Amino acid sequence: MKKITGRVGSVFNVYFDFLCFVRSLVENSDFRVRYCNVIGINVLFCLELELIITGFCGPCSHPQGSNHLRLSSESLPLDEQSSIASSTSHGNRNKCPVPGILYNTNTLESFDKLDKQSLLQAEANKIWEDIQSGKALEDPAVLSRFLVISFADLKTWSFQYRVAFPALFLDPPASLVEIKAASEYFSSQEAESVSAACKDWRNSHLTTDVPFFLVSDSSDSKASIRHLKDCEACQGDHHQKLLFGFYDPCHRPKNPGWPLLNYLALIRSRWNLETVRFLCYRESRGFPDLNLSLVGQALVTLSSRESAETVPNSVGWELNKKGKRVLQSIDLADSMDPIKLAASAVDLNLKLMKWRAVPSLNIDVLSSVKCLLLGAGTLGCEVARLLMRWGIRKITFVDYGKVAMSNPVRQSLYTFEDSIGGGEFKAVAAVKRLKQVFPAVEPSGVVMAIPMPGHPISSQEEDSVLADCKRLSDLIESHDAVFLLTDTRESRWLPSLLCANANKIAINAALGFDSFMVMRHGAGPTSLSDEQRLGCYFCNDVVAPQDSMTDRTLDQQCTVTRPGVAPIAGALAVELLGGVLQHPLGINAKGDNSSSSNGGNNDDSPLGVLPHQIRGSLSQFSQITLLGQASDSCTACSETVISEYRERGNSFLLEAINHPTYLEDLTGLTELKKAANSFNLDWEDDDTDDEDVAVHM
Repeated sequence: MKKITGRVGSVFNVYFDFLCFVRSLVENSDFRVRYCNVIGINVLFCLELELIITGFCGPCSHPQGSNHLRLSSESLPLDEQSSIASSTSHGNRNKCPVPGILYNTNTLESFDKLDKQSLLQAEANKIWEDIQSGKALEDPAVLSRFLVISFADLKTWSFQYRVAFPALFLDPPASLVEIKAASEYFSSQEAESVSAACKDWRNSHLTTDVPFFLVSDSSDSKASIRHLKDCEACQGDHHQKLLFGFYDPCHRPKNPGWPLLNYLALIRSRWNLETVRFLCYRESRGFPDLNLSLVGQALVTLSSRESAETVPNSVGWELNKKGKRVLQSIDLADSMDPIKLAASAVDLNLKLMKWRAVPSLNIDVLSSVKCLLLGAGTLGCEVARLLMRWGIRKITFVDYGKVAMSNPVRQSLYTFEDSIGGGEFKAVAAVKRLKQVFPAVEPSGVVMAIPMPGHPISSQEEDSVLADCKRLSDLIESHDAVFLLTDTRESRWLPSLLCANANKIAINAALGFDSFMVMRHGAGPTSLSDEQRLGCYFCNDVVAPQDSMTDRTLDQQCTVTRPGVAPIAGALAVELLGGVLQHPLGINAKGDNSSSSNGGNNDDSPLGVLPHQIRGSLSQFSQITLLGQASDSCTACSETVISEYRERGNSFLLEAINHPTYLEDLTGLTELKKAANSFNLDWEDDDTDDEDVAVHM
C-alpha cells in the first residue's frame, strides 16, 4: 500500500513547455499593443504583473513520454474584459483548456523574494473553493489549475521561471491499494465497450476537452461515460461499476499522474467515498489504449475535522530528484533576439546559394574573415554594403576625411545630418550607419591619414607619421583582406607594400571618368617567384608614386566619375574577394582571363573564373579581364623593396616619403628610364611612298 503524498516530480510526472509560451508572448501582436503601448519593443517582462492565462493539456499519447501542458498565444486573454472561457476555443481534442496564472517580476531580486508557498496556497484555495461551490462539477478543468512565476531579462533574452501545479494534501493522506493496466482489469468484452465509450467521448466536440468524467460499466458489460455532475445518479444504480476517469498526462506504467490528488479531494468532499476506483485514461495515436491506461483503487480516510472553511495544505512546486524546487532557465536569444534573427535572415541568401546552386560554397570562411577598407568614400561605402551581403561581419574603415554636403547623394552610408556643422568623420559615421543597417555587423573606424611617398614631411612630423605607419601596419596584420579604395595613386603605395610584406589579400579599385580598374594583388615575393606571382597596382609603372595633388586646383582634386562607375567597381571588387576566399589556392590562385583557351582554372573555383584584373568602360559598355605578372622592379611589392623595408624599417619609409626618386633609384627604374631615353629611332623618308617606313635599330 502506497501513501499518495502528492510529491510533484517524483510519483507524479509534471511536464511544462514554457518555451512556446514565452515566444508567443513576445510575438503576439494583440498582447504587445495592450501591454507595450507600441513603443517599438515588447516590454511585457519588464512589468510587474499578475495575468490570468490558459494552458492546454491532454492525455498521455506515447508510452515513452508524458504529455506537456502547453502555453501558446491562445493562452493570453484578448483584452482586459475577456475571460478564459470567452478567449479560448473549445472542442479541440489535443487542447483541453486549463486555467492558470502568471506572476512576473521585473527584477531578479523581486523574483527571489516572492513568497512562493503563499502563492501556491492561494491557488490551492481557489481549487478548494471551486470544489465547495460546485464549480468543479460544472467545469472540472479547474481541478488542474497551475501557477507560473517568472523573471525575464530582455537584454539577454534569458528567462527564469518556476512552475507549480497546486495539489490539495489530504490529511490523513489517501492510500494507493492497487494499480494495474486497464486491459488487465477489464474483461475483453468490457474492455471493448470501455474503449468504444472513451472514443465517443473524445470524438465529440462537446466532451473531448472535458478532462474529468465518470465511467459506468453495467452488468451486461456495456460501458458509458458521463459528466461528474451525474455522479449521484450513477451511485444509485447498484448494478453498475463506477470508475472516476481523468485524462492522465503521465506515461509511467505504475504511477498515476498528479491530477488524481485534487480529484480525490473532490470525491471525498462531495460524496464521502472511502473506496475510489479510478481510470487513468491514456491514448496511443489518438485512440484509447487500455494497455497504457491504468485502473487503480485508492482508500480515502474521511476526516471529521474537515469543513468547507478548512482548506487542506497544498503541495505542487516541481521538485528535482533531491527534493529541491526546480528553477528553470531558458536562453531564447537564438530564436527571439532581433539581432540574431536578423543575422539568420541575412545569411539565408548565402545558404540558399549553397543549397541550390553552389554546394561547395564555404559559408564559414566568409563569416570569419576580417576586412580592412582603406577609404570610406564612394567606393568604401559600396564595398562595405556588399561585404555584408556576402556574410562578412568584421569591417574596419580607415579614413581621415569628413562628410561633406555633396557626399550623402554619392556615398550610401551617409545622410545629410552627417554633413552638418563641418561634417562628422567618415570612419565614424560609416560605423554608425552599418550598425543601423545590420546590428549584427562588427564595424570599427580609424581616423588617420595614410603616409604617402612624394609628400615630404618636416622633422617635427616624423614621429607622428611613423606612428601612422606603425598603426597601418598593425591594422593590415590583424585583418585578412585589405581593400585599397583611396582617391590618389600615392596613398596606395604604403598599403601595397605592407600587404606584400604580410602576404595579405589586397583588392584594388580605381576609377576614371567613365572607366574603372579592379584587381587583386598577388602574394608577397617571399612566397613565390616573380614569374609565378601576380602583379600589384604598381608593377606596370616605370614612375614611382609621387605627389599628384599639390599642383592641382580644387576642382581638379575632386574625383569626377559617372554615377554608375563606383557601384560597378565596388561590386566587382567584393566579388573578386569572394572568389579568392573560395578558391583552394587563395591568394596564390593563378589569374584567369577571357583569352585563356580553356577558361583558365575555372574548375578550381566554385564561383567561376578568377581574373587578375578587370577593366571596364561605360562609354563603350565594355569589360575585359587582363593578366599581369609581378615585376622585379616594382616600387611596392618587389623583393628589393620588401627586403629594404625589412632591413631598414622607419629610415626606409622616411626616405621613400621625403625623396621622390629614391624608390626609382632603389628598384632600377632610374637606369631603365635612362636606357629608354638613350634609345634613338631614326626615320628615313622614301620619296616615292609615305607608306614605306623603315625602322633602323
